[in-house]
Amino acid sequence: MSPVLPAGFIDVLYYLGALWIVTKLFKLGTARWREGTQTTPLRGPPNQGYFLGLSKYVSNPEDASDIYENWAAQYGAAYKVPLGLGSSKVVICDPKANAHFYSKETFIYVQSKLTKVLIKNILGRGLIWADGESHRRQRKALSPAFSNVAIRRLTSVFYDSAYKMKDNWDTILDSNSGDAVIDVQKWMNNISLDSIGIAGFGHDFGALHGKHPPIVEVFENFGSSDQSFISAFVVLMRPVLPILQYIPTTDNQLFSRLRVKMGEIADELLDRTRKEREGKLTAKERAEEKSIIGELIKAESTDTELQMTREEVMAQMNTLILAGYETTSISLTWTLIELARNPEKQDRLRQELDQFSGTDPTWEQLGSGLPYLDAVAHEILRIHPPVSETQRIAREDDVIPLTTPIMTSTGEMVTSITIAKGTNISSPIRAINRSETLWGPTAKEFEPKRWIESSDGTRYKEISGHRNLLTFSDGPRLCLGRHFALSEFKAVLSVLIRNYVFELVDGPTTKIVSHKGILPRPKIAGQVGAKVPMRVRRVE
Repeated sequence: MSPVLPAGFIDVLYYLGALWIVTKLFKLGTARWREGTQTTPLRGPPNQGYFLGLSKYVSNPEDASDIYENWAAQYGAAYKVPLGLGSSKVVICDPKANAHFYSKETFIYVQSKLTKVLIKNILGRGLIWADGESHRRQRKALSPAFSNVAIRRLTSVFYDSAYKMKDNWDTILDSNSGDAVIDVQKWMNNISLDSIGIAGFGHDFGALHGKHPPIVEVFENFGSSDQSFISAFVVLMRPVLPILQYIPTTDNQLFSRLRVKMGEIADELLDRTRKEREGKLTAKERAEEKSIIGELIKAESTDTELQMTREEVMAQMNTLILAGYETTSISLTWTLIELARNPEKQDRLRQELDQFSGTDPTWEQLGSGLPYLDAVAHEILRIHPPVSETQRIAREDDVIPLTTPIMTSTGEMVTSITIAKGTNISSPIRAINRSETLWGPTAKEFEPKRWIESSDGTRYKEISGHRNLLTFSDGPRLCLGRHFALSEFKAVLSVLIRNYVFELVDGPTTKIVSHKGILPRPKIAGQVGAKVPMRVRRVE
């Protein structure tokens, strides 16, 4: 028999619920008033509805980058965009403004509460989740594992993974008279997962040997299912209605499974590696150990200020698994697409790599000795950044300088903008990377030669970040694993291009669309899920 609640108790619940709603509305109204009265009154596109605002126009990363650039041309390099339920964000496309914004990240410009909840639920309280002093401490503890010395030792791992894939492809080609259609994205996923497993943790996931660990199944589910209307609505409205994250949509259920599986893997790897090191490595070897997992364990056990809790160590491992899998596989897939679209550029890259017969480029050669390979890598990172936008909230009032003056909504020309505490602010990475104002008239085109030849007339060097790109972020959050990612990318690509020719099944004009997963992925239009079938044949 279920208990009956007293009428007075029910009344109290009603009153508490009403008080909670009023409190939330008061806080929201106060934040909007403060933003409206203290933030510089910026121009921007008109609102097209209170409920969604312009959210639907900026939810697709590829479409949004062009929209952001068009708005910058119309309203200036800093403007205001209305979002759902009366909220808004300030978008900064100005180089000096972005340099200032990224330099103040983790202290003044921080992640929203919703973003932190999502990151914590999937990855834990690691480097991506942390802000301020916590972020500084964790980053310092991890930095030795991503030094040039450490990455140089891992280069052989990247080549080993590439040749495992080559063995598989050769078998496929042998059974198809030397010419076969292969879903290259699936194989880029496999090579990325096995590489991060071995290089990061000494653990072979076995994806290149046909194994199908649970983590692969979850990743593949993100790539195989197309987003439903409800999932799309939740993505649009979650920033202003955080409760939507608890609706059991397909995406939310997959994120929940991902968190569980990554936690299981990280826990198992951490315990196994600790036991192995404690039993088999001498004290000197442990002190010299610079692997990623070694640095994590060292940071967990140290008594210095760099000490990380077990939860933080687990979170770093989860982050490495996810980031190592997603970003590199997406970039490699886009590279093969662009080289298939541009056969003459594929041939030029192959010609540069022809000098290696029976051997592979060294780590030093991958770094700076192969200019066209380096140009291809950075051009892909420029036009197809895996993360297309950085969004933060101002923790306190700030003044952001501008390279070029803008006109406010009151008609005043200003050389800086005031940002009030609580303001949402966005750096549109993809739009800035592809801006014709900064990169010239060919900004939307895949042109590796721009990294080799003179770039007179362009302003891209005004942009801060790695090689004047925001793809790896900037400031305190400049990607710690960027050299790891670039070394893996170049090593794998060098093996692929020396051995195979890539063509899109329907020719260079094959339509490529975006597939929404953990990060947006390319796919051939008409395919179910994130598939990129290509015709692959051996180099003659």
